[in-house]
Amino acid sequence: MQTEVFIAGAGIAGLSLAASLQKRGIDYYLAEARDRIGGRILSVESGEDGNTLGPTDLGPSWVWPGQGHIAALLDDLGIGVFAQYSDGLLVYEDELGHVRRDLDYSSMAGSLRIDGGIARVTDGLAAILPGAAIRLAHRVCAIREDRDGYRIEVVHPGGELEVAARKVVLAIPPRLIASLIDFEPALPDTIVQEMNSIPTWMAGHAKLVAFYEKPFWREQGLSGDGISRRGPLMEIHDACASNPGHGALFGFVGLAAGSASRKPSRLIGDAVRQLEKMYGAAAATPLDVVFKDWAEEKFTATEADQIISQHPPYGTPPGMATLAHKGLLFASTEMASQFGGFIEGALEAVQDVLARL
Repeated sequence: MQTEVFIAGAGIAGLSLAASLQKRGIDYYLAEARDRIGGRILSVESGEDGNTLGPTDLGPSWVWPGQGHIAALLDDLGIGVFAQYSDGLLVYEDELGHVRRDLDYSSMAGSLRIDGGIARVTDGLAAILPGAAIRLAHRVCAIREDRDGYRIEVVHPGGELEVAARKVVLAIPPRLIASLIDFEPALPDTIVQEMNSIPTWMAGHAKLVAFYEKPFWREQGLSGDGISRRGPLMEIHDACASNPGHGALFGFVGLAAGSASRKPSRLIGDAVRQLEKMYGAAAATPLDVVFKDWAEEKFTATEADQIISQHPPYGTPPGMATLAHKGLLFASTEMASQFGGFIEGALEAVQDVLARL
């Protein structure tokens, strides 16, 4: 099989790149290691007895004003946004478990959420592509350089295949590239070191969402925002839909990846008890709880990503950038210098790649 551009990764970056190439009439091959599209974008619906309580975002939740690429894409796809709910007071829990509900502060005021869940964006991009364009459960295991470009070895449920391509775009985090793909000839050690030095955004994080009959905290004058120095949830926000039929609170888990206390069998009960303590008795009986641990995802996190890190500086390192002249390019959000780590950063990286194809 032969193509002009081989794309690895069907997250928002890979899908956006494929949609752009589709519009330009450039042949491409899109391979995704997971059995679904979206990568770190994941929206799910959850409920008791088949009742729909979502959708809720288990990956990224927000975009921001002034992010031009995602704004243009949402406009193209006809997808709306709404403001993150931020009216009311913040709940604070200190290290000893003492709770106060009188802080007039909202950490995410001004941020925007995607109406219907952020997976509407990746679903909308996928809908632009022909039905057979996205090869799910197709994992790149080796990339071999030859005089006409590259030969990419792909493993899939039916066996193995080889794709010849003039150019390759890896729309996956650099650490995964270094750990999962063999190169021939081998990449210089300095470039491998660059890849391994770049933390995969949010890879060490876990997210929990609790659904309720209604957003009862709003009636109490609370925004839903919460900060805890005790945990297990360290940062909490209102996760209701734009016209909420139900209530939802989500929280980022502050426990170490791989620890016994982070396992769902223990964490969910501990988190619900924490929500009851912080938000009152109404929080004690959620309709449902959904939990996603991204550190357990082999196509998201490497061993080095198990430590939860702050937002690092991002951008394509100089060694990796030199590979563009050989037709090997990189398009994950970690490659973006302005909005690295955000949805906008993934689209920024795609625009940089398109300028070099």
